[in-house]
Amino acid sequence: MKTIIKKLEGLSLIDTVSDKDLEYYLKSGQLKLVKYKKNSIIHFDSEKCLKVEILVSGRVVVNRIDEDGNLLNVTEFIRDDLIGGNLIFSKNPYYPMTVETHTDSELLEIDKKLLFMLLSENVNFLKIFLELISDNAMMLGDKIKHYVSKTIRQSLLNYFDYESKKQNTNIIKLNITKKALAEKIGVSRTSISRELAKMKAEALIDYSKNQIKLLYLDSK
Repeated sequence: MKTIIKKLEGLSLIDTVSDKDLEYYLKSGQLKLVKYKKNSIIHFDSEKCLKVEILVSGRVVVNRIDEDGNLLNVTEFIRDDLIGGNLIFSKNPYYPMTVETHTDSELLEIDKKLLFMLLSENVNFLKIFLELISDNAMMLGDKIKHYVSKTIRQSLLNYFDYESKKQNTNIIKLNITKKALAEKIGVSRTSISRELAKMKAEALIDYSKNQIKLLYLDSK
């Protein structure tokens, strides 16, 4: 038990709870430390949210499937992030996307009744909980804003410009796969390939398997 409590040290919500209370909640099953292997599904799309989870270790991602059947990474959670906080008390408490582990991970599950009690009786817990769900909303809002405000081409050009400056050349080496680049930008691999082909046809770039020549920079 002491080993588990030690793992939970530094988690902002848990730090507002005494070790004595933590031990009681863990023994009673109101708090559970659950381990997941890499690439494990934590929550399926449309699954009902029955508890909240704090990421203790590892990395967790939220994914969605696009119209072409490609898996796109929407956002990522790291240690101390809260999962399900914006859903647990919602009138429509269902996960809109799949939540899965990107690495081996440990999550602390908090029972809904215990969560409500802590929010009602622990002012510091309430304050931090509100901060965490607000941060999650901001993070998701920024991601949506990115999708809306930037076209695929703009995102690619930004990436190419960054790599060109980093590598100090107009012929950049691609250090990631098209699939990884697509996930980085937040679109499908098919969309990336289609846009690269258009840019090549317009003489903006030329490319081979691992290199891209930035012709648009030559004309500047």
